[in-house]
Amino acid sequence: MQQKLDGCRVAILVTDGFEQVEMTEPRKALKEAGAQVDLIAPDKKEVQGMNHDEKGNKFPADKQLSSVSTSDYDALLLPGGVANPDKLRTIPQAVAFVKGFAQSSKPIAAICHGPWMLVEADLVKGRKVTSWPSLQTDIRNAGGHWEDSEVIADTGLITSRKPDDIPAFNRKMIEEFAGRMQKRAGTERTQTAGARRSA
Repeated sequence: MQQKLDGCRVAILVTDGFEQVEMTEPRKALKEAGAQVDLIAPDKKEVQGMNHDEKGNKFPADKQLSSVSTSDYDALLLPGGVANPDKLRTIPQAVAFVKGFAQSSKPIAAICHGPWMLVEADLVKGRKVTSWPSLQTDIRNAGGHWEDSEVIADTGLITSRKPDDIPAFNRKMIEEFAGRMQKRAGTERTQTAGARRSA
């Protein structure tokens, strides 16, 4: 039986200090839906997860940020944790990587403090976004429309507030990623058919 995300390549961008469950649970859901998922870190071989204020597990990075590009993937996941996005948004290459998905009309899912990267990449202006409540002023100052909802999808951005929202976040993320894959496949079929008629 074909799964919803067969053939979908998803990047998860993190560095030390990410909220562990916001990476592990969405990654599990993506893999169960058939996606190929890479954990990407900025030039680190492993990254430190957190369980709120306590250190969690360390996870091996599948690839380093310097060795990948937006064109390698169909979608992006940004877990939260306070330290993780705060460190990532100071790395120009990480910000450019995030921007590249939006510029290529590829979907981005971000949870909790993850939307900090969306602010840094200037992607929230005019969009409905949710996040951990402490980010709402940053989002509004960047031109976004912050709402206190468990999950929001707005033109390729999927956002959620906190770990309790993960089930809803996962469902919407997979739905949006699958929708984008189907739309792209339809466009490619149309282009192929057009090329055949022109030949």
